[in-house]
Amino acid sequence: MNVLFLCTGNSCRSILAEATFNHLAPAGWHATSAGSQPTGQVHPRALALLAREGISAEGCHSKPWNDLPVVPDVVVTVCANAAGETCPAYLGPVLRTHWGVADPAHATGTEAQIDAAFLAAYRTLRVRIEAFLALPLAGLRQEPARLQAALDRIGTLLP
Repeated sequence: MNVLFLCTGNSCRSILAEATFNHLAPAGWHATSAGSQPTGQVHPRALALLAREGISAEGCHSKPWNDLPVVPDVVVTVCANAAGETCPAYLGPVLRTHWGVADPAHATGTEAQIDAAFLAAYRTLRVRIEAFLALPLAGLRQEPARLQAALDRIGTLLP
């Protein structure tokens, strides 16, 4: 199964999700990330957080969503619509779900507060990815409506 984590800048949340998913996923599963308006660089705090968590960010880079190496089976948007951020719409015949997460790249305050925003985004994504990987996916892949409902429910989970 191929999963695409999609957001606007592809510098923080989608990168955190891509690396975490690939770290936790079983063989044969793969995630990538992309953005509708990629910044062209991965945020250094996202890379530092992944390193602290023991998760490799090798191969992760900020890239556009219209030039992917494989067609995804599932697209997960991670933009925070409540914050007035517009999520890009992936145009393709795939299962789509939305897991809104506040963008830590826009966090302000002390160094500790900014680090806390990155950690909160990571923890939210990790809880949701773990729940995704715990689904009985072999059976659910044959029932797209049930898989869609399960993925949508996962998008509401918080750490």
